Amino acid sequence: MTTFVHGSDTLTRDALTVLQPGFAGTTAPDWLLRRVGEGLGAVGVFGRNVHSPEQLAALTERLRAEREDILVAIDEESGDVTRLEVVHGSSFPGNYALGSVDDVHLTRSVAQELGRRLAECGVNLNWAPSADVNANVGNPVIGVRSFGADPQLVARHTAAYVEGLQAAGVAACTKHFPGHGDTAVDSHHAIPRIDVDLDTLHARELVPFRAAIAAGSQSVMSAHILLPALDPDRPATVSPQILTGLLREELGYDGLIVTDGIEMEAISKVYGIERGSVLAIAAGCDAICVGGGLCDEETVLRLRDAIVGAVRSGELAEERLADAAARVRALASWTQRARGDVPEPGAEVQEGTAPGTGVSSDIGLVAARRAVRVTGSGDRLTEAAYVATFSPVANIAVGAETPWGVATALTELLPGTDADTYTDESADPVAAALEAAGDRRIVAVVRDEHRHAWMGRALDALLAARPDTVVVEMGLPQSEPRGALYAATHGAARVCGEAAVEAITDTKP
Repeated sequence: MTTFVHGSDTLTRDALTVLQPGFAGTTAPDWLLRRVGEGLGAVGVFGRNVHSPEQLAALTERLRAEREDILVAIDEESGDVTRLEVVHGSSFPGNYALGSVDDVHLTRSVAQELGRRLAECGVNLNWAPSADVNANVGNPVIGVRSFGADPQLVARHTAAYVEGLQAAGVAACTKHFPGHGDTAVDSHHAIPRIDVDLDTLHARELVPFRAAIAAGSQSVMSAHILLPALDPDRPATVSPQILTGLLREELGYDGLIVTDGIEMEAISKVYGIERGSVLAIAAGCDAICVGGGLCDEETVLRLRDAIVGAVRSGELAEERLADAAARVRALASWTQRARGDVPEPGAEVQEGTAPGTGVSSDIGLVAARRAVRVTGSGDRLTEAAYVATFSPVANIAVGAETPWGVATALTELLPGTDADTYTDESADPVAAALEAAGDRRIVAVVRDEHRHAWMGRALDALLAARPDTVVVEMGLPQSEPRGALYAATHGAARVCGEAAVEAITDTKP
């Protein structure tokens, strides 16, 4: 029988403290404010909660009026995965673009400017960066979210990103431990299995996490992946061998461990979110991220009560819960101290730099320009064109609501340009594109062509009919470059599209 040290009020408060739920709407609902007052440790912000930076700042200010030390977390990787700029697309390229440039000073500067903008909105915990080594180019969920396939490259950019973000007073959350890059399954839908030996794991997946720990990453996010070499039965999020044995004891990590979304089917379909949350805390997690699709008070109360019930039944050690809650509070304290260390905007600010940082305010576009690679001997565009975007189904992490491509930027630059989007369900997209284009040159935009056979077939047919077509690849450039011009952007952020348009029109920045 477990001996309880704390009263039930403390137990309930600790159970709320370890939760990081989302919610619906662009203002904080009454139930959320009430639970924050009762001890809820963090709130997750998603694209559905963001209309503008000003609105987000007002929302976080209202939360802090309830309790000053609340953690406000966001899944803002930039690049393809943006919540802060979900409406228009990100002002920053993602990891793969930064890795392709391979300038750690640039990566650090991009992360610092992103952190500054998040901090201005009242966000103090970012569920980023992705430290996954993209060992499988067919990976359906990581791809350009990774800095690359070389563990050492990923390690140095992960460390630089952590340093830059935290220099702005925003806690980094390095993910997805112990590495989601060699998967062929999206953990939003099922449990990915990585069958590698321990030597491979240490030489590849764990290298960037060691670098992140050395750089002082304030938190780490677990992955819902099965690694039989470490634990043949449980995915990492609910595995004591992986979280406590490997991350805590072997790697020496002492910061906050956060779960990936507990409602993702890799956990929820197998364990349910209540039992999954209890098992995660018992395994070594300190905080439960929930809210990608679950965003109501009932979910919060179900998880709170499941955690309290597990302690009372002896299934979950009270000391483990108390330790988890203490780590959440410690991170909240760090964010308050870190904000105090960030320089206030000075009276003299160099033109074109962000206040108090010395980093160019347009560093995202600068980085995107450096990431674009153009091959081919065809002429640049000088007149109105037709943009045919061949669009795959967006994975859940990216979201279908964020615009991408080059159509907007090219239309603004070359009036008379038109655009259409085609999918694998479009009827004869090549014929439609050729008819719509007329005499105008075609710009064919693809995203991860190597993963989508229908996209490759469409591009082949289009180039056979119109060899002067310009091809823009906005995912992983794995296919052979082709077309009169071929531009690889290494990501689909808004600034990547703008940089591509500059490159294929020879526009001088």
